[in-house]
Amino acid sequence: MKLTLLYDNTAWGERLTPDWGFACLVEAHGRNILFDTGARGDILQNNMVVLGIAPDTINAVVISHDHWDHTGGLAGLLRVCHPTAIHVPSAFQNVPNVQVSVVEQPTELFPGIWSTGTLAGMEQSLVVVRPDGSTVVVAGCSHPGVNAILEAARRVGPVHALVGGLHGFEDFDAVKDIHVLCPTHCTQFISTIKSRYPHAYVEGGAGRVLDI
Repeated sequence: MKLTLLYDNTAWGERLTPDWGFACLVEAHGRNILFDTGARGDILQNNMVVLGIAPDTINAVVISHDHWDHTGGLAGLLRVCHPTAIHVPSAFQNVPNVQVSVVEQPTELFPGIWSTGTLAGMEQSLVVVRPDGSTVVVAGCSHPGVNAILEAARRVGPVHALVGGLHGFEDFDAVKDIHVLCPTHCTQFISTIKSRYPHAYVEGGAGRVLDI
């Protein structure tokens, strides 16, 4: 599978725009899924253009949680993109004139692609199954706690990679068995994660592409 960070606090290359927020394109199991939309639609769409990603190739959108820095680009995106499904957590405030699918419980959204369901009443993460049965977890901000997200993901399969925001994360032993760690956006202790797990750490930033 291929993950492309479209929106992050930092960026690779002068043509890409960094900004506070997160968005990631997940290409797996024959689907192109946009996970979160960053804070601003103009920045999201600029970065997509620079990276050669056409909006009409996006099959579905998954929103992790209803915070502006993860949903701000949605309305603008929907003017140029018509995904077949928009999956949101139960706490999501509906966008006017947009039909969404509310995900409360752990759900296989597409074959091999799961939502953890809404955790702590506010946030879902994406769990994508690899050919060997292990999983890649894509998180928005991890407000429910990384441990809770990993516990939910491991019901699908052992976690091979963790990508996304790890807000407030300090239980560094919890990720000791994960092979790929790409902390982004709202992660406070990136330098500690890098020093503890140099073999697994991958620097984030808009434009980062991970083939996992």
